[in-house]
Amino acid sequence: MSLKQQSEIIAREISTFKARRTLIIAAVIMAAAYVLNFFLPKDTADFGALCTIPALLMIVYIFTTKRIIEALTIGAAVGFIMCSKPGENVIWAFRDSLLNTMMSEDIAWLIIVCGLMGGIISLIERSGGAFAFGQWAAKRATSEKPALLWTWILGCVIFIDDYLNSMTVGSCMASLTDKHKTPREMLAYVCDSTAAPLCVLIPITTWAVFCGRILASNGWTEGGTSEIGIFIKTIPFNLYAWIAALIVPLVIIGAVPKIGPMKKAYQRVADGGPLAPEGSERISILASDRGEENNIPDNPRMFNFFVPIIVLVVSTILFDTQMDMGVLTTLAVMFIMYMAQGIMPASEFWDIIIKGLQNMILPLMLMVMAFVFADMNETIGFTKWCIESATTVMTPATAPMIIFLVLACTEFITGTNWGMYVIALPIIIPLATDIGVSMPLAIGACISAGVFGSHICFYSDATVLTSAACGCDNFRHAYSQMPYGIIAAILSFIGYGILGFVMA
Repeated sequence: MSLKQQSEIIAREISTFKARRTLIIAAVIMAAAYVLNFFLPKDTADFGALCTIPALLMIVYIFTTKRIIEALTIGAAVGFIMCSKPGENVIWAFRDSLLNTMMSEDIAWLIIVCGLMGGIISLIERSGGAFAFGQWAAKRATSEKPALLWTWILGCVIFIDDYLNSMTVGSCMASLTDKHKTPREMLAYVCDSTAAPLCVLIPITTWAVFCGRILASNGWTEGGTSEIGIFIKTIPFNLYAWIAALIVPLVIIGAVPKIGPMKKAYQRVADGGPLAPEGSERISILASDRGEENNIPDNPRMFNFFVPIIVLVVSTILFDTQMDMGVLTTLAVMFIMYMAQGIMPASEFWDIIIKGLQNMILPLMLMVMAFVFADMNETIGFTKWCIESATTVMTPATAPMIIFLVLACTEFITGTNWGMYVIALPIIIPLATDIGVSMPLAIGACISAGVFGSHICFYSDATVLTSAACGCDNFRHAYSQMPYGIIAAILSFIGYGILGFVMA
């Protein structure tokens, strides 16, 4: 998309934005929250169903305005008002949450990994590696289906981490799928629904290591079995991951038809509309979408595409699945490679890394605000209340499907799958023991819920990073992916119901 087109879109958004109406709505919401605050219990543990108010408000606001950062900010502010004492300055609570979020190890890790991944992608584009790979793939993928199948296959190969998967595959395959007039929503769906599911089905991934450590630290150990060994026991029961991963190729070949928003996206392109939905250029990290020129070398080589990706995957594995170490190692190798080939001077190398970091600002802002919103939900006791409310109707037979359903809903609202695991798994493990549910089955339902919720959440890390890499507005990506996610979720819910009664 050219700079002129971007300017026209921004000008149109400004002309249609109702600033006064937005201000009035925000003021009314805040005023109502302050009034409600006088009638709430002093202890947040006594809020009960009232703890769902910020989440419901945020969801309604997103669907009404499609402005996600604004919705997260207002939802978090309402939650902090509800938690405060009458007359207390809520800005301090919001500020403390934002400051703690920015100082947390998770956000520092995200800035290092995602920010530098933006730099790596920009460097691969500048080196001509992505261009050379696109030319090579174009000769073998002569239509849309082979192009998308290549995307799916590449996603299966880069299984070590969903961030690495989505960002690498999306950014590298966008030019190829664009040649075949594939809507960006479809590219984002293929990338996103391949990445996270594989991460919970293969035991040597960042997800497996993280979940294994939580399981071991919360008392689920079996005769000295390693953390990864414990996680492996849950893999057969990660039903949503299995089903979601298998649906992707079926959608690509047409066995599962285009439905809902995805069908409309294809119709938009067929009618001569843009490949990316309106507003995608704001989140995209693709040089072509941002109106930036790539000075591709005269003799572009696929070597400059494959070597950085291989180094990234291998070094991440060698450093005990520490992706930040993998990213830093890859940048060091790329510096040596590109300097040795004379592709660019050292000054340009660092300029491109900085530009890649700049391109990741909006995705990182979205994730920061999602973490603040999740922090508010934890303060207000949202996830804990949902789980405790569901336990009153659980039996050994119904527990797996109730766990999946409840945690899928909470993950859709909070948007932090790993954060949900930290809260939910310490509750699920003793719960499964008390009511006599198969531990691998109960934990599999919990892990599956995290994958599903992150897929259809508009501001989850998976959604935001996939949208950035594929050049697709994150609301449109989550919305168009949602029907396929819901299909997989319904089948998973039925599966957990059957397994619950069989294994009870």
